[in-house]
Amino acid sequence: MNKLQKGYTHVYFGTGKGKTTAAMGLAVRAAGYGLKVYIAQFIKGLIYSEIKCLKKLSENITVKQYGRGCFIKKEPTQEDIEAAKHGIKEAIQIIKSGKYDVVILDEITVAEFFGLVTVAEITDIIKSKPDNVELVLTGRKADKKILDAADLVTEMKEIKHYYACGVQARKGIEK
Repeated sequence: MNKLQKGYTHVYFGTGKGKTTAAMGLAVRAAGYGLKVYIAQFIKGLIYSEIKCLKKLSENITVKQYGRGCFIKKEPTQEDIEAAKHGIKEAIQIIKSGKYDVVILDEITVAEFFGLVTVAEITDIIKSKPDNVELVLTGRKADKKILDAADLVTEMKEIKHYYACGVQARKGIEK
């Protein structure tokens, strides 16, 4: 990123579809401009379609998953907690390294909701990020302290979703 360009903190949260999709779209846009992007996916450990596609852009985009699957319908294990703790530690190093212009912490607010990371850890990342790094945080829920610390907050609100009619996640659309 141009060292003269200020980086901001985005939060995409809410019950609606599109939080990760918005963040991945920003990653592709940034890569298209020649910026270096680091995507840390918390909770997620499965190979979703976006991961397959982003690997084709590996010259500019690095993706690392700090999850072991998706435990959302059950309690996180000690291994889930350790994976998230490792992820937050590594994300802090990445952000401060100067190697990346955009850093996306996908599902970080969900990791906080489940107690895998703390609000204080997330707000410390926001407060201590270098001025030229664009930081994006995603997840369904977001603590008010995180929202207050961000520069841009977008709430994705579900109005209607076909899941309610029993439609399962579809390849290439939701997974």
